[in-house]
Amino acid sequence: MRNSFFFKIYVAFSIIYLIILLFGYERFDLFLKPILIPIIGFGAYFYRKFPTQNILLAALALSWLGDVILLFTDLGEIYFILGLVFFLTAHIVYCVLFNKQKRIRKKQNKPLFIFGSVFIACYLIGMVSVLMPYLGELEIPVSIYASVISIMLLFAFNGFLVWEKPGNKLVFLGAIFFIISDSILAVNKFYAPIPKSSFFIMLTYLLAQYLIVVGTLRLNPKTTEQAV
Repeated sequence: MRNSFFFKIYVAFSIIYLIILLFGYERFDLFLKPILIPIIGFGAYFYRKFPTQNILLAALALSWLGDVILLFTDLGEIYFILGLVFFLTAHIVYCVLFNKQKRIRKKQNKPLFIFGSVFIACYLIGMVSVLMPYLGELEIPVSIYASVISIMLLFAFNGFLVWEKPGNKLVFLGAIFFIISDSILAVNKFYAPIPKSSFFIMLTYLLAQYLIVVGTLRLNPKTTEQAV
C-alpha cells in the first residue's frame, strides 16, 4: 500500500488497544482511544491528493470528535447525546463521500438493490422496535441516528453494485461493521448488558474505519500506477 506506514501503526495500536479492552482495562480509553482515528487520518492525508480526500478526512475528524466526547458519558447524558450528534454528522458526510465516488457501471442491478434496500429497512425497523420501549427521552435522537446509519449502509450497498473492485467490497464491508458496532452499543446501553461490549464495539468500529478508508483509497487509484 502506498504510504502504508500510518496504516501499519493504526493496526498495531488497534491490536494493543483491543487486547487491553479484552482484559478489562477500560480506564486506558482516555489515553489510547483518541489517537487511533488521527493515525489512520494521517494515512489518508499523506496517501496523495484525490477528489474526495477532504470529505473522507472530514468524516474521520467528526468520528474522532465523537470518540473523544463519548469518553465522558459517565459525567452526564449530555455527552452521549453530543457524541451521537458528531457520529450522526460523520455518517452524513460518509453518505456524501460514497455518493461522489467514481462509478464503473452506470446502472445498478435493480432487483439486487431492491432486495438489499428491503433488508436494510427491516434492520432499521427491527432495531428501533426492539429499543423503543427503553429509550425514554432519547426516542427521537436514537431513531434519527438509526435512520441515518441505515441510509449510510444503503449508499455503501449501492456503491458495492456500481464501484470498481475491490474498493467496493471493502467500503461496503466497512459500512456493515459500522452498523454492527453501533448496534452492539445501542443494545448494550438501552436493552441488555453484553459481556465484553467495549471490546466488540471497538473491534467492529476500528475495522469499519479501516475498511472504509482503505476501500476509498482503492477507489481512487492514480491512473499511472497500481491501485492501493
